[in-house]
Amino acid sequence: MHSPTEADACAEELRAALAAHGITLPSLGVDLPAFASCCPVRPLIALGNCNLLTAQALTAALREGAA
Repeated sequence: MHSPTEADACAEELRAALAAHGITLPSLGVDLPAFASCCPVRPLIALGNCNLLTAQALTAALREGAA
């Protein structure tokens, strides 16, 4: 089972990796209801909503990384 601390660290690593590409997802964070379950198996990282420019930047960064 994963801990809330591990999930927070993962979210922060993702935030930093996105920032390295100039991408900010303001609502990025740990999905707290995932920990409210009596048997949380895996915490969820909520990416949230983003505008069109952010979605395009994210797509470009992923394509660049895959190349």
